[in-house]
Amino acid sequence: MYKRWIRRWLPVLIFTLFIILYVDFQLRTSSLPILAEVKQQSSGARLRSIQKLSSSSSSSSSSSSNTGDAGNGAHFTHGGRDPSGSVTQPRLKQEDIYIAVKTTGRFHKTRLALLLETWISRTKAQTFIFTDAEDEDLSSEGYNVVVTDCQTDHSQQALSCKMSAEYDGFMASSKRWFCHVDDDNYLNPEALLALLSAFPQDGDIYVGKPSLDKPITAHELLEGNATREVRFWFATGGAGFCLSRRLAEKMAPWASGSRFEKTSATIRLPDDCTVGFIVERRLGISMVHCPLFHSHLENLLLVSQRSIPQQVTLSYGLFENKMNSIEVKGSFSKEDDPSRFRSVHCLLHPFTSWCP
Repeated sequence: MYKRWIRRWLPVLIFTLFIILYVDFQLRTSSLPILAEVKQQSSGARLRSIQKLSSSSSSSSSSSSNTGDAGNGAHFTHGGRDPSGSVTQPRLKQEDIYIAVKTTGRFHKTRLALLLETWISRTKAQTFIFTDAEDEDLSSEGYNVVVTDCQTDHSQQALSCKMSAEYDGFMASSKRWFCHVDDDNYLNPEALLALLSAFPQDGDIYVGKPSLDKPITAHELLEGNATREVRFWFATGGAGFCLSRRLAEKMAPWASGSRFEKTSATIRLPDDCTVGFIVERRLGISMVHCPLFHSHLENLLLVSQRSIPQQVTLSYGLFENKMNSIEVKGSFSKEDDPSRFRSVHCLLHPFTSWCP
């Protein structure tokens, strides 16, 4: 009876085992394309986590490819060839970034001195200081100082004049990225390099953070004193922003030489607005909104100390009639370090000679 049971059920068991193995094989092989797709999508996760693209900004076909492919482009920042066989850009280095700091003579001993003591001490070679006053101390210490012929006030004309000088200075260099900051910004060079490395190095990239929650409205001056309403996003200069070399080159008809100031006068808005106008309205390329840039126009207490190493820029100043600065624990009191820049610097670079 036992043998009869084996003869009856053994073929059934063998057939069942075969079916199970076959189904398992089909499931494994059919899942390979899905796994490949997931792997490809994860390559862009790093960039998407630091981008905050505006849902209301209008994207042209070229801008869509720039922002949508930025994550995948992070794969190809190494020298050599990508899988398709095309030649790729070499890995981005800090020396490839042109950092322009806008300041004025009356802030050389205060705001600028704080930056020289902290982050500029680590980026001296690639940082260029644009000011309106001669300073023998700065020049003698080997800093890259550009003394402009711009006015010393905070007017639209003075601001645009200095931005024009910054743009021309970058274009005369061989560097791959142009980044602007003000003299009340702390720049984290390592975080900046990580951010820019995530973009396609041959793309049209304009990245920063707007100070408004919607596009700005301007009235462009036309011939015959006519005007037309234009709307566009712009990255506030108070938080800093960056432009890729390729995009900066395309801006030349409206930004090189005296053209930048003329463009600014056309919309009657200051320098950072003018950059956004040229990029979005003249070139049809959308700004990349990034939450890692910070100005004194936002509540800096909302930036956690744990996230400081990932932030590209920080700032300080008055906000709603109160001192607005990053909340960071350190050996410096708020009286000795009201901007908190020294505390931030020692958090990021604890072996600095003057850190407690």
